[in-house]
Amino acid sequence: MRKVKEQQMKFGEVNIATVEFDLRSRDEIPKLLMGLQHIYCTPEIREEVFMILGGIVPKDVDNKNGRTGMELWKILVLGTLRLNCNWDYDKLQEIANNHMTLREMLGHGFFDRNSKYALQTLKDNVSLLTPEVLDKVNQIAVKAGQNLVCKKKDEELKGKCDSFVVETDVHYPTDINLLFDAIRQVITLSAMICSKVGFSDWRQSRHNIRNIKKLFNKVRKLKHSTSKDEKKKAKKEQAIIVAHRAYMDLNKSFLERAEETIKTFCKKGLIEGEKLKEIERYIYHAKRQIDQIQRRVIEGETISHNEKVFSIFEEHTEWISKGKAGVPFELGLRVCILKDQFGFILYHMVMHNQTDDKVAVHMVQEAKKRFSNLHGCSFDKGYYSPYNFIELSKLLDSVTLPKKGKLSAADKEIEYSEEFIRERKKHPAVESAINALENHGLDICPDHGTDGFYRYVALAVTARNIQILGDIIQKKELRRQKRRKKHRSAA
Repeated sequence: MRKVKEQQMKFGEVNIATVEFDLRSRDEIPKLLMGLQHIYCTPEIREEVFMILGGIVPKDVDNKNGRTGMELWKILVLGTLRLNCNWDYDKLQEIANNHMTLREMLGHGFFDRNSKYALQTLKDNVSLLTPEVLDKVNQIAVKAGQNLVCKKKDEELKGKCDSFVVETDVHYPTDINLLFDAIRQVITLSAMICSKVGFSDWRQSRHNIRNIKKLFNKVRKLKHSTSKDEKKKAKKEQAIIVAHRAYMDLNKSFLERAEETIKTFCKKGLIEGEKLKEIERYIYHAKRQIDQIQRRVIEGETISHNEKVFSIFEEHTEWISKGKAGVPFELGLRVCILKDQFGFILYHMVMHNQTDDKVAVHMVQEAKKRFSNLHGCSFDKGYYSPYNFIELSKLLDSVTLPKKGKLSAADKEIEYSEEFIRERKKHPAVESAINALENHGLDICPDHGTDGFYRYVALAVTARNIQILGDIIQKKELRRQKRRKKHRSAA
């Protein structure tokens, strides 16, 4: 049994509508909580958000029976807070258990001050949020904020679109350290299964890993000779080849042992399907890396980029070179955002093996589905293609899309117009939204897997928009208090 929010308040519980904040605070926590309070205290918005959050609960779950889980409202509050403040779960646990104002927003009062959140409880519950649910909540938060700042109903929105890289939590990838990661996992998992069923085949697993690491360290310390003496260079190259062969041979021997162990367990039915798939996945990674080391070091072949994997744990990681000064490459995934003139992020997209020019039309189409009053958008040159310009012109009244290369007379007429120049000068404002997202969680993604990455990005975007909503409310309240104080002094 899991509820969005308990309708009947308990004795001593604080009403979320009465929670007060320091309006002079410049920290992000009060702003986010004020945005959440506005969502909770506006009946039509609350009803929509609660209905969306109810979609997290599986359809086959009976709401009237079973163990009480964490309220879905609390999950939303804690999930957005974690991303907005760029915290890990340990920090979130500490704040959730001891931050007085946050606990009031979660519904805790004086009589349940000893109620604490366990670390694993936070991890399990926040992971229930899905990108689809968060996208719907995000739309409601953005529309609530736009209603507060727009001077007239259905005011035209003008967007700005750009992409940036969200890094994954991985180390620098080389053939030899990816092989070490894979074989280490193969040995560790094999040893765990053997220990569970009482086999002694891998009782020296730690010793085996240490032996592999010794050869790994020896290989990684070897450098190619820069000597002009050809004999010295040849000798050094031979030493590198010998070290790599020894490293590969030892890894091959352990892979063969692991495969024999798997065969034995499968015959006796001692291994679960999921564990079998996991070990086989790491065996596949190890064999691929051995093959690439053989081809690159021994045979002198250049490995093509599309064959390379940059992490065996976060397999979605891409090697991205955007040509930034001082940043030769980044390891992660591109994320494209489209923001409006008020700072709200209307739509975002995680890009898998895609460049900017492949997503321009899709970004505008999806943003217009959510916000039909989007009438203009600006891009940089990376988004240009003749197809994009034609399709975007059909979707928008105003398209600011600089052309690559030499301009024709017709192109000059478009790009030298006052409106085009004005919108192009405003376009760098999208960098402020990107910088804010990076400062509030999207510098590096600590969550695992593709699903974790998508959820993490969606949570960051939703949290950022709710924070902007709270900032608008805070400034309005400050202006109202200032006017009231002015009237009192005048009287």
